[in-house]
Amino acid sequence: MDERLVDLRSSKHREARIKIMQGHFATQNSHINTYIDMSTVKCRQNNAYVSAKALAEQYMLTLSVDTIVCLDETEVIGAFLADELSHSYKSGLSYGNNISVITPEVNSMGQMIFRDNKQRMVEGMRCLILTDSITSGKTILQAIDSILYYGGTVCGIAAIFSAVSKCADIEVKSIFSVSDIPNYGYYKRDNCPLCAAGVRIEALVNGFGYSKL
Repeated sequence: MDERLVDLRSSKHREARIKIMQGHFATQNSHINTYIDMSTVKCRQNNAYVSAKALAEQYMLTLSVDTIVCLDETEVIGAFLADELSHSYKSGLSYGNNISVITPEVNSMGQMIFRDNKQRMVEGMRCLILTDSITSGKTILQAIDSILYYGGTVCGIAAIFSAVSKCADIEVKSIFSVSDIPNYGYYKRDNCPLCAAGVRIEALVNGFGYSKL
């Protein structure tokens, strides 16, 4: 797999980069023709910091954040993002906030929940949802429902890559978009042109990575 991955730099933030690979892949909610490898961005200090800084610049003067809700192993980026928002610019709306960085638990029924000890970090708080990649937006809608259920408000949605510009009428801020990957395509499982053409699915992909079939 590694030899097929190609580096891609953001058109908006030249220091930020991801790796992509063309093919036929299945996610939880759709089929896609491009796998985006986020392991370096989410796990390596320098790459995570660059990504966090790029996202923080988009929120610094427009958003006050109390809690960052991290999806799909984005906690390292979330910690850097919290630090950038709360310490970097005195004129920033989140400057001085003691921002919580938390991750919801997914129970046996597939629902996102927050245990009792973390509910105080959601209830009455302005929550920024952070994820690695958004295709259809279904997971984000699930996260929004969970935050609202526990009494929080969703003040923003941030992603490394997003194929959509809004979720539930909330603008998505991202480092990479479909304009950076012009041939990017995602399809409903029952209406996938790759399946119709007889192209076999080569891997299952999610926030944890790539599993070859």
